[in-house]
Amino acid sequence: MSLLNTAAALNSQRICIVGLGMIGGSIARGLRRALPDLTISAVDQDAEALKTAWEDGTLTASGSIEELLSSADLVILAVPPLTLPNFLAQLQTHAQSHAVFTDVGSVKTHIIEALADCDANFASRFVPGHPIAGSEKSGYLAANPDLFAGRKLILTPLPQNSAAAAAEVNRLWRALGAEVLGMSPSRHDEVLAATSHLPHLLAYAIVDLLLHQDSSEDIFRYAAGGFADFSRVASSNAQMWSDVFVANAEATEKVLDQYIDYLRSLKALINQRAGEDLKTIFQRAKQTRDNFVLRILNPAQAMAMNNTPSSYRISPGGSVTGTIRVPGDKSISHRSIIFGALAKGVTRVTGFLEGEDAMNTVAAFREMGVTVTGPENGELTIFGVGMQGLQPPRKPLYMGNSGTAMRLLAGLLAAQPFDSELTGDESLSGRPMERIVKPLGQMGASIEMSAAGTPPLRITGADLVGLSYDMPVASAQVKSSLLLAGLFAEGKTSVTEPAICRDHTERMLRGFGYELEGGYPEAVVTLFGGGSLQATSIDVPADISSAAFFLVAAAITPGSELILQHVGVNPTRTGIIELLRQMGARIEVSNEKEVGGEPVADLTVRYSSLQGIEIDPALVPLTIDEFPVLFVAAACADGRTVLRGAEELRVKEGDRIEAMAEGLKTLGIELETFADGIRIEGGTGLGGGIIDSHGDHRIAMAFAVAGLRASAEIEILNCQNVATSFPGFVSQATEVGLKIEELSD
Repeated sequence: MSLLNTAAALNSQRICIVGLGMIGGSIARGLRRALPDLTISAVDQDAEALKTAWEDGTLTASGSIEELLSSADLVILAVPPLTLPNFLAQLQTHAQSHAVFTDVGSVKTHIIEALADCDANFASRFVPGHPIAGSEKSGYLAANPDLFAGRKLILTPLPQNSAAAAAEVNRLWRALGAEVLGMSPSRHDEVLAATSHLPHLLAYAIVDLLLHQDSSEDIFRYAAGGFADFSRVASSNAQMWSDVFVANAEATEKVLDQYIDYLRSLKALINQRAGEDLKTIFQRAKQTRDNFVLRILNPAQAMAMNNTPSSYRISPGGSVTGTIRVPGDKSISHRSIIFGALAKGVTRVTGFLEGEDAMNTVAAFREMGVTVTGPENGELTIFGVGMQGLQPPRKPLYMGNSGTAMRLLAGLLAAQPFDSELTGDESLSGRPMERIVKPLGQMGASIEMSAAGTPPLRITGADLVGLSYDMPVASAQVKSSLLLAGLFAEGKTSVTEPAICRDHTERMLRGFGYELEGGYPEAVVTLFGGGSLQATSIDVPADISSAAFFLVAAAITPGSELILQHVGVNPTRTGIIELLRQMGARIEVSNEKEVGGEPVADLTVRYSSLQGIEIDPALVPLTIDEFPVLFVAAACADGRTVLRGAEELRVKEGDRIEAMAEGLKTLGIELETFADGIRIEGGTGLGGGIIDSHGDHRIAMAFAVAGLRASAEIEILNCQNVATSFPGFVSQATEVGLKIEELSD
């Protein structure tokens, strides 16, 4: 199966481009080729450019600026930044009431200021954008229809922008082949001041400086390729760039001050003849630049580099104290993107987990035409496209290490009117997918997987019908996948759980206004297809699965007292609290409240002597992701801990029963494994040694916690995937008292 490579269709049929220079001309020529039935017009003071574009067939409509604006469905302003505000009055006066507007400028904050005085309806339809593409050449003759293909386009939607307007501008740039990203306007200007504006300023400055040297003629005569490369952008349009620096003066001044200070430090090192210090700086800069080029020119190789193994060294001892808030809940973060994308309107999310798994989900929906700005400090905004608004992905959707994302998206994509493919990293590519493929097939889905029943998943979009499904094993991922498919299916979809499992999907669906029957505490949940979702606001609580490592850390370590803030305490996720309490842990729950349909609370945990227990199988689905660190607690407890009914642990990122058993044996713990569980003999003390996490983030973090009670150093191998669920784990662990050091292999 090959993915569709057709251009995204536009709702707009008549396009007007104001400014037919290199960028405006490239847009016009690219649209003409991608969507030949469009009516394209342009406004420009250069009559020769207009004539040329008419003669080569790019333009198919002409007239006065008033006539062209009044007939256009989509207006693109490709003019210098300082001139753009001058057009807003004309647009408000002459443009149609439904028309959508965008620009291509490299400065955005001045647009916000100008739009503040405009009509609210007009401002809601103006979606700023900036293609990260161009050249030092200018004018229509330099226009290139392929200029934006495979290049990044940054949309900077305003808070008042309508989701429909953002979606239309997104489709425009997808039609031109661009990869559409999102940023807030202020963040955009800060980033561009550093990465684009400052380099241009330096290029202009160095050329002008050398021009005024007494020996300037010789300097330029003997200049080599390095000078040519560095100074290339000094051939850019002088008027445009002087406008840029005036429009983005504040951000440029800030980064320029930083650069001047840094130049002074380099000057001091040169003055001191500090060759080794300079070499260190240059080597660091070289590596950074090489990695940048690699990511842009060879993403596949860059992905391999990012998976370079790393390890943790844990020194024994210490205690755990303080107050922290761990990153946002991964399960809820995934779902916030999925449902926000399918909703009508603009969804705003706070507390979002900026881990690799969740960011891969963001990237997947961006690839399907959804505008997402952020995340910035855990905040992002999703401009929903509605239930029928997703666009065909132009490449396989990479889910990294996330089984949750792959399984949920499989249900969603099975019902779409286009083909798609889901891939993942080495670990995810070995995980079983038949558990979702089989019931989705009963709904009419067409999904191919490997002969082993593993990814990649090649999905042919199909019309689905609802079904009633009794899950053989409790799994929130399977349930959620079927419910997502059911949103689009004809009739009723009903899922019955053999035991209670996470209900984040049900809670969030209700939060987005979708009607369901049943759900927690009932074993059956039912919905009817054909409804719609309405945008909302989501505050993602701290992830209890991440908090679990610190709950155990404080519970097993003498002298510890730790407060974990704003933790999600959904009753389908609190098995770890119940089991630790059964073992004797002192955990207090306070400041309980509900945020966005999810219960949250602060958790205070203090050290106490733990006892081994027989784990109730009914608690297994409520604790499934927390068992690795609970096994560490069991190893530190007095007596025997026995777990049965947990076959699911053998098909997570890896076989977590065997991986934990292997590591605990290395530390001197007596145990026995079963097909569905483990017996751990605790109370004998933990030794040290080398542990292989097998690339499983939860195994790595669990043995990091074990170091608190170890008698010798522990080294944990293959920890690179910790970033998938817990970015900043090492720094936060160090903050509360773990003696942990991250090493690069």
